[in-house]
Amino acid sequence: MDISANRIGCVVLEGGTDEIIEKKSRFIAQVFPVQTEQEAMQIIEQTKKKYWDARHNCYAFILGEHGEVSRCTDDGEPSGTAGRPILEVLHGAGVHDILVIVTRYFGGTLLGTGGLVRAYSQAAQAGLAASTIIDKLMGYRLEIRTDYNGIGKLQYIFGQMGLPLMDTVYAEDVVVTVAVPDSDKDSLINKVTEATAGQAQISGQEEHIYFGVRDGEVLLFD
Repeated sequence: MDISANRIGCVVLEGGTDEIIEKKSRFIAQVFPVQTEQEAMQIIEQTKKKYWDARHNCYAFILGEHGEVSRCTDDGEPSGTAGRPILEVLHGAGVHDILVIVTRYFGGTLLGTGGLVRAYSQAAQAGLAASTIIDKLMGYRLEIRTDYNGIGKLQYIFGQMGLPLMDTVYAEDVVVTVAVPDSDKDSLINKVTEATAGQAQISGQEEHIYFGVRDGEVLLFD
């Protein structure tokens, strides 16, 4: 399966939490999947209430497949030392529809501008590492109908191309549903047509889907 040609970014499947300690200051990073700016701001307010006694709650979020909306704040830290480094980590990871909040409990030692940038960047990276993030792909959900003589050939093709199966129904014929990245669709159709001497029926070529794959399971996105 050709991921790179069809990848339209990464998304958060499950958010995570991690923290780092820098000169006794505690940096707690939390990662959330978000769809709207309003949702992000609600989570930020809830986090400020939860960590009401922290010195800073700095954050960054990116919304939209092409990062149409992005925001960040230093929340009292020196300008450009907290929110911007968090945002740069998100851009570097190519992830969107994500909110990262880094809460700092001051440890009594000033870190300086460079130290703050490193700490907030490392905390954001730790939060991402603790989360489940998957590639979001554009493609098609194809239904392929064949007789029982053709199913083995189809399974070989799917395995050869690394395509994830979504469903298989065994009845009078066999109907296999497979998720196919955009750039692999024509190749798959040609291989199936050739392997079954044109007997297989293929549908679903008109409507794009957005999907990801985790542990071999296909996950669909809106």
